[in-house]
Amino acid sequence: MMSVSVCRVAHFNAAHRLYNKAWDFEKNQAVFGKCNNPNYHGHNYKLEVWVTGNIDPETGYVIDLGLLKSMIETEVENRFDHKNLNEDTIEFKDLNPTAENIAMVIWNRLNAKLKDDLSLRVRLYETERNIVEYAGH
Repeated sequence: MMSVSVCRVAHFNAAHRLYNKAWDFEKNQAVFGKCNNPNYHGHNYKLEVWVTGNIDPETGYVIDLGLLKSMIETEVENRFDHKNLNEDTIEFKDLNPTAENIAMVIWNRLNAKLKDDLSLRVRLYETERNIVEYAGH
């Protein structure tokens, strides 16, 4: 069988601050610039969730997109939308909420819910120009 990829797009809005707790303010400012704002800043994130697998001969689906939508709502939107990632989430209590780390956290949360015969790739748009993709390797 040939594999097919399907995609579900979602959006969430969240605030964060990029900084390393082990560094002083000056070093954080030098590395992270405006993203080190102690009062935080926000993004309107766009998320693409790509699932790849064989088409089920009974349903014609790789995955039911309604099920994927529900997984994204539970694992991403309900957890991160309109939240301060640094302050309001357990995932980023000790993990710098860079776009790279956010994409990996999302991938881990969603991948844990997928059947073993499916592969996952997430693409996170922090801005129109800053995009991160993670596929678990």
